[in-house]
Amino acid sequence: MAAALIKICGITDTAALDAAISARAHFIGLVFFAKSPRHLDPARAAMLARHAAGRIGVVGLFVDPAPDYLAQVLATVPLERVQLHGHETPADIAAIRAAHGLPVWKALAVTTRADIAAADRFAGAAERVLFDAKPPEGADLPGGNGLRIDWAVLRGVRPPLPWMLAGGLDVDTVAEALTISQAPAVDVSSGVESAPGIKDPARIAAFCAAVRGA
Repeated sequence: MAAALIKICGITDTAALDAAISARAHFIGLVFFAKSPRHLDPARAAMLARHAAGRIGVVGLFVDPAPDYLAQVLATVPLERVQLHGHETPADIAAIRAAHGLPVWKALAVTTRADIAAADRFAGAAERVLFDAKPPEGADLPGGNGLRIDWAVLRGVRPPLPWMLAGGLDVDTVAEALTISQAPAVDVSSGVESAPGIKDPARIAAFCAAVRGA
C-alpha cells in the first residue's frame, strides 16, 4: 500500500507552512471560520497561498459559507480546493463547483458504519470526503477538536469516492490509525499544535515521518 496522502490543516503562519512543505505533506488547509482559533482573514490567507503556490496543495475550509463570502474569499485567495464542514448537500457542492470551477471536499462526522454510508450520496459531486469525529453537543467547532473516530468502524470501508481520515490524529496515534483503517489519506490540525491555532514545525515533521513509516 502506498504511503497515505497528508494534509496539515489550520496553517496560520509561514513557519508552519514551510514546515509542511519541508516534511513533504501534500496539502495545507486555510481556515475561513470566525469561531476557529485558526481563522484567517482573506489578506493573510492570500499571502500564505501565494507562498505555497506550486509547492503544496492549498485547500480552503469553510462551514456553510454564504455565497457572497465564498466568492469574496475566492476572488482574493488563490485556493485550489474548497473543503466544507457544515450541513452542505450534494446540490450545494455541485453549485459551488460549477460557480467557481474548483474541486470540493466534504467533511462528514462519523461515529458508526451508518454515518460512513452518508458518503455515498456525495459521489459525483465531491472530489473527496473526510471522515471526522463527531463534535460534542453544542461545540463551536465542527472539527479540530482533537476527538477521534473509532478507527475499527472504518476497517474495510470502500466509499465510491476518495476519502481521508481526520480527527484526533497525532504522531503517537497515526500509525495505528492507518494500520486499522487503511485510510488512503490523513488530515491533522490540533495534533501538530503547541497551543490552539499555533502549529509546531517539529510536530509537523514528526507527524509526516510517522505517516510514511506506517
